[in-house]
Amino acid sequence: MKNLVVSVISIFIMFLFGSCSSGFLYTNLPPLEFSDINYGFNVKYSKSTPKLAYIDEGKGEVVLLVHGLASNAGFWRYNIPELSKYFQVIAVDLPGYGKSDKGNYSYKMTFFANSLKQLLDELQIDKVNFVGHSMGGQIGIWFSILYPDRINKLVLASSAGIEKFNRGEGEWLKSVVTIKSVKSTNEEGVRRNLSNNFYNWRSELEWMVEERVRMAKAKDFNFFARAVTRSIAGMIDEPTSEKLSQINSPVLIIYGEKDGLIPNPYLHPGFTSDVFKVGQQKIKNSILYEIKDCGHMIMMERPDEFNKVVINFLKQ
Repeated sequence: MKNLVVSVISIFIMFLFGSCSSGFLYTNLPPLEFSDINYGFNVKYSKSTPKLAYIDEGKGEVVLLVHGLASNAGFWRYNIPELSKYFQVIAVDLPGYGKSDKGNYSYKMTFFANSLKQLLDELQIDKVNFVGHSMGGQIGIWFSILYPDRINKLVLASSAGIEKFNRGEGEWLKSVVTIKSVKSTNEEGVRRNLSNNFYNWRSELEWMVEERVRMAKAKDFNFFARAVTRSIAGMIDEPTSEKLSQINSPVLIIYGEKDGLIPNPYLHPGFTSDVFKVGQQKIKNSILYEIKDCGHMIMMERPDEFNKVVINFLKQ
């Protein structure tokens, strides 16, 4: 029985962070410091603590783009140009990620929500359309509950926080992903992990692999690894699956038909659509949209369709 448990845990770690194999293209390249990551857009910084880095493009109603676990504002590079034709787009690096401050923070979902509210206060922005991917969606749920007067519409993109985990499952998930497992992932493991987020991985996405591999040599990578592990604990410790009825703003739930991460393939094998249909039933004023033949990273794998659906929803 013990060997079975160890085997399952090993498979789960491989699914999240990959495993070792061949294919080392970037391992011998120099380190990439977080401050030097190229998002393709000008980056600004808040004056608050923690200091947040953010991209600010376009004019009009504000759309706040919030990334998911282990990513950064640059993951919205295929969406910002189109969205900024119609809106003022602010894509933020959450604390602990990208170019934002990294430190001994709680990394709970409410901590992230409060940090975003602090940024909006500094920028004197009263209301936003909140677009959150994966963990960013769960942060958006908390934001809409804590600050209902600061949100117009909410887009939950491949959102965490809808699938329910019992206490034992949550504790197991927290124990599986460690700082050591994040730091020890080699290049092929990184590639495998990232490709698991897509239904069809394509070569032009290799920039993600290079970024992550070189980033692992950055002086602040230990802080990043800690942010990842604490963020997972934060999602588990501040669940939102039973709070969805408290959302009062209009909501778009958008997901990929072939999402390999939701539901959790080892704890809750099943269909992605079933998870998000439950979310639609619990959220009063919500609509559901499925992107066919698409994985977890919907805004990157099918950016044209994603952009069109989101823009239509926000302009209604």
